[in-house]
Amino acid sequence: MNNWIELLQEFKNKKKPVALVTVTKILGSAPCRIGSRMIVTPQKDFFGTIGGGKLEFQVIDEAVRSIRENKILECSYTLGPEFEQCCGGKVELIIEPMNQSQELYIFGAGHIGTAICQVLKDTPFSITLLDTRENWKETIEIDSAVNYSDTPFDLYKQTVNWGPNCYVVILTHDHKLDFEITALALHEQTKYIGLIGSKTKKNKFNNMLINELNFKAGISPVHCPIGLDLGGNSPKEIAISIASELLKAYYEK
Repeated sequence: MNNWIELLQEFKNKKKPVALVTVTKILGSAPCRIGSRMIVTPQKDFFGTIGGGKLEFQVIDEAVRSIRENKILECSYTLGPEFEQCCGGKVELIIEPMNQSQELYIFGAGHIGTAICQVLKDTPFSITLLDTRENWKETIEIDSAVNYSDTPFDLYKQTVNWGPNCYVVILTHDHKLDFEITALALHEQTKYIGLIGSKTKKNKFNNMLINELNFKAGISPVHCPIGLDLGGNSPKEIAISIASELLKAYYEK
């Protein structure tokens, strides 16, 4: 595969996770050569080849696992009866997950939302701060590394990079908008959903999700009230508690 760099750049531009498989060592006879490469998507689509056959199918499965676990894998295979081959050679390869940035979407650029951006600076998260209020960006200060968006709610389904590396924090100025974003996030794939609010708000949203949208799990998949119970109720302290919960989710502690 000669165009693997261009393909990786294309997937990166689209923010689509893939795995790059590279043959690093061959002993004896094998249906591939050192440096053979293959790119694999989470859906098991693949580009390039490492020789085909059962070996390739097994490596594709391992590549999907590499993407899912976000771990580099080093694999070694002896080409015998298990792979319906008799050449007896040995193939070693490395599988590297790519484009696994942790996408954090903060809905609501109020005091807490902007404070979260500050607290999580220089952490694994790529942050997008969203607010539907007109010209709201002119009223706040955020780091240049934070992507600000005034995209309307109707376009969130298309513009948010939903998936296993998507984190959602909901704390807008409007309870109706909070509910709409919560319902949308629950119907998409995410790593984490957090919602600011009281027990009354939580119970109300839970009933609406179950009774109006027939979402049987209700609010249970959502961290609400959001954040770890660290004490303190200033915007900065609340932001620290939310950031702590996000990092805990990221590191799976």
